[in-house]
Amino acid sequence: MKTLKDVISLKFKTSESEGVIFHGEGQQGDYITLELKKAKLVLNLNLGSNQLGSIYGHTSVMTGSLLDDHHWHSIIIERHGRNINLTLDRHMQHFRTNGEFDYLDLDYEITFGGMPFSGKPSSNSRKNFKGCMESINYNGNNITDLAKRKKLEPSNVGNLSFSCVEPHTVPVFFNATSYLEVPGRPRQDLFSVSFLFRTWNPSGLLIFSSFADDLGNVEIGINEGKVSVHINVTKVKKNRIDISS
Repeated sequence: MKTLKDVISLKFKTSESEGVIFHGEGQQGDYITLELKKAKLVLNLNLGSNQLGSIYGHTSVMTGSLLDDHHWHSIIIERHGRNINLTLDRHMQHFRTNGEFDYLDLDYEITFGGMPFSGKPSSNSRKNFKGCMESINYNGNNITDLAKRKKLEPSNVGNLSFSCVEPHTVPVFFNATSYLEVPGRPRQDLFSVSFLFRTWNPSGLLIFSSFADDLGNVEIGINEGKVSVHINVTKVKKNRIDISS
């Protein structure tokens, strides 16, 4: 497949921060890889490099954040030669690839949801995508529909189901005046808490708990976009511990 223009679009949702969304590579060193890294979207593209090293075609662009929130996100990649438009959730980023070549020269297959081991450096230590995809369209071909109707030949489908399993979690929404109070555990010398949260507010109280017998308290909150932990302990010399991240 030697193309001057490409249009690739799909929607995905996942709770994983790492995973290959799609990948294709060619015998002459061309490749295109879209993947999640640290919950951000990374597009790696190479339209060709020469052996002398004077033409270096590798191009990498990163966009988005917090994409492992198990919400649907849409991606559109539009390429015309070296000009690329990368659109994530309606936010478009325009860039030009490095090098001097205009054609993407791939082998006879591209893969969605993972990367087959080819022995090339590009195929090592990358995780497969874990989550849901829909509306996969590659240069006018509805990949999702073709895969479901088993019209992709030859194709290798592993552990693929045409349904999206929802996680068994129940979120709680707090407004500016709501709170949740739960009973403590008396006569225990261990305090342990874990939770996931998301907010657009730069400051706010997340958790507060007083220790029994007037021994102090612990406070976890957001202060100017950073999570802060304050532990106040009475009856000791160093009576306050502050942690910020």
